[in-house]
Amino acid sequence: MPESLLLWAALGGYGLVAALAWPALGAVALPRARQAQQLATLALIAALALHTLALATRWRALGHGPFTTMHEILSSNLWSLALVFALSTARVRELRAVVLMLAPVLLVMGVWLLMADARPGHLPPTYDTLLLYLHTLVGKLYLGLLLVALALVAVPWLRCSGWGARRCVDLPDDRRFDTLAHRFAAYAFVFDTLMLIVGAAWAQDAWGRYWAWDPLESWAFVSWLALAAALHARATLRPAPALFGLWLLGVFVLAFVTFFGVPFISTVPHKGAI
Repeated sequence: MPESLLLWAALGGYGLVAALAWPALGAVALPRARQAQQLATLALIAALALHTLALATRWRALGHGPFTTMHEILSSNLWSLALVFALSTARVRELRAVVLMLAPVLLVMGVWLLMADARPGHLPPTYDTLLLYLHTLVGKLYLGLLLVALALVAVPWLRCSGWGARRCVDLPDDRRFDTLAHRFAAYAFVFDTLMLIVGAAWAQDAWGRYWAWDPLESWAFVSWLALAAALHARATLRPAPALFGLWLLGVFVLAFVTFFGVPFISTVPHKGAI
């Protein structure tokens, strides 16, 4: 199938990005590192182009977007995370030196995607609304921006070791990365808030109630609280950049589990099937 071939090619491109992530790390003044960063950027753009074609092919064949099955949700979120990261590198050049933080996410989601059932799923009637697209859009922006913030704050972690300090000697100081990470985390918080608001409006339209504290709603709210607490602690307690980064790592892990774990483990319907 054309979609399968395009998807395999896209995943190969993401694998190339992961392979180039290590030599691209840190020292922008090193010729090999700069060359690896350029190649990683090109590989990411090529993989995104192929992945876009794969998603468009599936959308056209099924008549609906990639919203219903684990395969579709993993594929669309892998695409959106890579897209947000790629667009952010065009704005923040420092990100090109820490593409290594994107590699584990690409690999985990790529392998998981290959193991997921690729057969089409059922599109519930409650998905026939513009709120679905808005809810999905702001949710993907939230997770993508949070990943960018996490990648930026990785530099203070690396500088805690002698090897990392040598690799990152030519990069700006930790406060620069801390400030950028805080900025992207704040953007992520805005879109996280919008995701909850739009989701509540959609729930009222679909089920006749705004909020019911089902497992996904509860964990989404816990993720929102965790990010709010991280931003508040950064503004009031002024933790070291590395410590703020650990907090963001915890928030991202929590958000990742909420996105890709809770909806498919819980027996409570939250996928619009009723």
